[in-house]
Amino acid sequence: MPRTTGRKAAAKVRTEAQPERAVAATPDARPDNGAIVPDMVDRYSTRSLDRAMNAHLARFTLGVSPYGLASTVFAWGAHLVGSPGKQLQLAEKALRKSMRLAIYAGQAARDPDTPPCIAPLPHDHRFDHPAWQRWPYNLIYQNFLLTQQWWFNAAHDIDGLDDHAAKVVSFLNRQMLDLVSPSNFVATNPEVAATTLREGGANLVRGMHNLFEDWERAVSGKVPVGSEDYLPGRDVALTPGKVVFRNHLLELIQYAPQTDAVKTEPVLIVPAWIMKYYILDLSPQNSLVRYLVGQGFTVFMVSWRNPTADDRDLGMEDYFAAVDAAFDAVAAIMPDAKVHGVGYCLGGTLMAAKAAQQARDGDRRLATLTLLATQTDFEEPGELQLFISESQVAFLEDMMWDQGYLDTKQMAGAFQLLRSADLIWSRYVHDYLMGERPAMFDLMAWNADATRMPYRMHSDYLRHIFLRNELAQGLYCVGVAPVALSDIDVPIFCVSTTGDHVAPWRSVYKLHLFADTPITFVLTTGGHNAGIVSDPGRKGWEFRLHTTRDGESYRAPEAWAAAAERREGSWWPAFADWLADRSTGEGPPPGMGTADDRYPPLREAPGTYVFQR
Repeated sequence: MPRTTGRKAAAKVRTEAQPERAVAATPDARPDNGAIVPDMVDRYSTRSLDRAMNAHLARFTLGVSPYGLASTVFAWGAHLVGSPGKQLQLAEKALRKSMRLAIYAGQAARDPDTPPCIAPLPHDHRFDHPAWQRWPYNLIYQNFLLTQQWWFNAAHDIDGLDDHAAKVVSFLNRQMLDLVSPSNFVATNPEVAATTLREGGANLVRGMHNLFEDWERAVSGKVPVGSEDYLPGRDVALTPGKVVFRNHLLELIQYAPQTDAVKTEPVLIVPAWIMKYYILDLSPQNSLVRYLVGQGFTVFMVSWRNPTADDRDLGMEDYFAAVDAAFDAVAAIMPDAKVHGVGYCLGGTLMAAKAAQQARDGDRRLATLTLLATQTDFEEPGELQLFISESQVAFLEDMMWDQGYLDTKQMAGAFQLLRSADLIWSRYVHDYLMGERPAMFDLMAWNADATRMPYRMHSDYLRHIFLRNELAQGLYCVGVAPVALSDIDVPIFCVSTTGDHVAPWRSVYKLHLFADTPITFVLTTGGHNAGIVSDPGRKGWEFRLHTTRDGESYRAPEAWAAAAERREGSWWPAFADWLADRSTGEGPPPGMGTADDRYPPLREAPGTYVFQR
């Protein structure tokens, strides 16, 4: 069956059947039926008291709702109490695991080379050091892994408990176990114990100094140690260019040409508003912007403003309007040229909705659409779904209502909990027990340079795009009417990464179910950021690529991966070739900005918004 059969028509039926809703609806308007009601002033009401309490509580929980977690744990406990068969199974598993450990202990006492009875998960590197294989540390970490496996079994396969609740309980169990992991203590970590004996405790003294230094920087709002060596415009974000347009939400950077002739169609990149733009213009050797300019493309980049409490009422419609203004500026600088639109992460979701809106309204300025680590369907959004529920969104709204935005520390807290063993406890061991400092590098420094998100915009995004998945269903409004991804009629280049826990590649791949246009899908190694910053000079990269053309039948993700062409190296050259094949020709480079006073060069790149904290 062709991919186009029935889907566009079905999407249009769903879209036309929905009443129009104003995108400018406030986060306070949250009726169950999705209708819009006026925001009620409740300065002295009990609702304000609830909000104030939750806002202050959120400062201690890093924005994670304890109410939703508590209700989930209660549901798990109630279902477990009502499942005597599951209880019997868990008791049997506990006995069997104890026997396995006892047998292993006896065998290891006779033969130190005895293979362990359980291996860590592939991503768990806490017990890689050879000293863990010596007594008594081998028994300690084997007991921990068996306990960890038992608690995983305790959270899953309980009659009546839905899969999401099981994952949340398993997540909470993992946090508690990570807290008491034997790798976190001097006496039970052989590497730390040996270092402490060898250095006479000097490592712990250095670790205490590191702890106090990190604490002082955190409470005073300073950047992490070493980040000052990666200043935009001096160490990173070095590609020459000029800010040619600025409004309240963004600065538009036009990069200077590096070739005698450039492609007719420019490239407009829209990064996520949660990040500083220079993830795509890091050091010269790993800058996607510099690479594209060197391949003869005229590149424009959006640099988002870092919102403050005064921007609390900015909504998604304001961000759409800002992207519209960027399109207008590019059109004025390069008249009659279509645009290769590129969106990264949330910026890709924004660009997908914008492309659907342009197709709906007959706006033909877009030549192609490129989505980098971008989800358009949020039914299976990865591990972030553990934090997104009605309870969690309401809790976040109360917190943002109080401060006017979602703070970077509160966003970072959720991401760190998802990978607590790697992002929290491994750092604790390395920095504070071993007394060492990891070498800072450009991507790590960028990761610490996040931006805030306005109250109303983030609430709108969480409720309508993430929680209700309206964009994938053809229900999300841009302007005064909904948009449908099936209306996008330009070729799409979509990049996902194998290790992405923010936008899992199988979820990203669902774009094939919604877009009725040729899709070139790329699956590359790496994570959400490292897989995108895949410069050609680095070794060890590989990717798979395949184009699904009009009329081709849909393939499941695994079938696509088996059939896709496997290539060594970076995906950047393939992307540049794809853009070049869809460009109409070459010509002399455009001027920087316009000759009149509409879009004059305002200042040198990287501009001013990138320095806002």
